[in-house]
Amino acid sequence: MQKKLHIKKGDTVFVNTGTSKGKQGRVLEVITKTDRAIVEGVNMMKKHTKPNAESPQGGIIEKEAPVHISNLMLVDPKTGEATRIGRRLDDNGKLVRFSKKSGEEIK
Repeated sequence: MQKKLHIKKGDTVFVNTGTSKGKQGRVLEVITKTDRAIVEGVNMMKKHTKPNAESPQGGIIEKEAPVHISNLMLVDPKTGEATRIGRRLDDNGKLVRFSKKSGEEIK
């Protein structure tokens, strides 16, 4: 059974603690096994690579490292501020996420 997390791929999130505190970015991938997410432009690390087909030169590549989900908050689509998430049933009886600050439904 898959875990229910408050963050999905494609969401805009705010980092509330850690080295990238205060940054915002789009979620590129969610790793449910370890409760982590890879966020665009956040928690950058340098990786030393040997020459290969992708990078024939090799060298040092900067890429995003995973961030724990507890350090991320979803950005409210209405106000643009970080907000907590709730779940409720919509008109069709489907469970949807909503912003606790504005009450707006999150797609």
